[in-house]
Amino acid sequence: MQSKAGVQISRKAFSQSFFILLALMIIAGILTLVLPSGRYMRVEQNGRQLIDPVSFQFVQKPNYPFWRWFTAPFEVLAGDDAIIIDTIIVFILMVGASFAVLDKSGILGAAIVRLVKTFGGRKYLLLFIMSFFFMLLGALFGLFEEIVPLVPMMIALAYYLGWDALVGMGMSILATNLGFSAAITNPFTIGVAQRLAGLPLFSGILFRIPIFIAIYFLLAIFLYRYARSIDRNPEVSLVFDKHKAGHERYKTLSLDQISKENIKIGKAIFFFTGFLVLIILTLMLGPLFPVLSDVSLPLVGLLFLIGGLGAGLISGAGQITVWRAVWEGISGIAPGIPLIMMAASIKHIVTSGEVMDTILHSASQWLSDASTFSGVLTIYALALLIEFFIGSAGAKAVLMMPILLPLTDLIGITRQITVTAYCFGDGFSNLAYPTNPVLLIVLGLANVSYSRWMSWTLKLWLAILPITLFFLWLGTRIHLGPF
Repeated sequence: MQSKAGVQISRKAFSQSFFILLALMIIAGILTLVLPSGRYMRVEQNGRQLIDPVSFQFVQKPNYPFWRWFTAPFEVLAGDDAIIIDTIIVFILMVGASFAVLDKSGILGAAIVRLVKTFGGRKYLLLFIMSFFFMLLGALFGLFEEIVPLVPMMIALAYYLGWDALVGMGMSILATNLGFSAAITNPFTIGVAQRLAGLPLFSGILFRIPIFIAIYFLLAIFLYRYARSIDRNPEVSLVFDKHKAGHERYKTLSLDQISKENIKIGKAIFFFTGFLVLIILTLMLGPLFPVLSDVSLPLVGLLFLIGGLGAGLISGAGQITVWRAVWEGISGIAPGIPLIMMAASIKHIVTSGEVMDTILHSASQWLSDASTFSGVLTIYALALLIEFFIGSAGAKAVLMMPILLPLTDLIGITRQITVTAYCFGDGFSNLAYPTNPVLLIVLGLANVSYSRWMSWTLKLWLAILPITLFFLWLGTRIHLGPF
């Protein structure tokens, strides 16, 4: 029986993520019982709802029964984050459909072969260049979830080069996340946080560029060593058993063979490449134009879908084949939808129980008694904690900065190093916490379980920690400014 096209989330990967998220939902619910409820007043400033840092007060616990912990995944579809969640759901369905068409029509395979041929078969050079490119997208433009459509293509490329899905994820979404975290001009972390702190926009760039370089070299070494070990012995792959089919599908690709089978493939690749260019332009121009930035995610998904469908029809695959691929792609990625709803419900639970502000207030008390460097570490740790509940970098900055800045001023931490510590805590945990929808999406696209992903990336996170601590220490020593 022929395998289905595109992404097919396995039952095992779905079940593991489901039970992990269910446990986290219950833990979030327990927090609403054991922690006192509290509330900061919000004030509007420049169109944003900011916290008044001196307004915290404990309040009576709301009537939030335990059974609503389990209805929370449905409640989020009508809550404050409904538009964001609905957009992500539609986005992944468009990505799943388009990728399946590219896969079933042979366009993906032909494009991969041409890319490798362009680099003369120097696959490690290709690995380093792709990783650097995706890191730049995150560091300069703050891209993260927008590059999800490209992840399956990079996984297919990794298969063709003899590696596995983890390498494909490493040189795409992982690289983007590390660039997003070691930001140079990321408008969604550096930009928002510096505006709230009153700092000159993108100031401190000369301090952040070495951070980016250090993290890039760490990633390059990490990916090279793993890919090299697979070249020596394919069975060392952490996902070897699952991905034999991927190796079999792509290892026999030949540009000459594809060209002979269907001369229309070249036109289809050219057509789809045009849409990729439009997607990249959208991603790069988004930070410069707020209106475009607000719609960049659904726009990227729509462009990817139109490009994939159009290329499939041009390739000569036939309408029946194309529409069958669309269905297979949608049905294959659909199990990811309830997981995204469950991940979003964790924030919904702690906010409905009114304990999120209590957590912030408690952390601010620790910070007020801290020394300079221990205060920086507290900011880092607090950002890591809040990231577990709130994935959005901008929303987290609006929530945390008004509380942190007056306290850091008092204990002698410059606002620039406060922003840097916040960005580290906000970014590096994105692909570690199972509550992040992007992580759940890409794990589904790659058919990789959360436990396998963490066992692979854990050493990388442990290596990143001392690097970030060193730069935070250095920033406190030189009083990174201008203030």
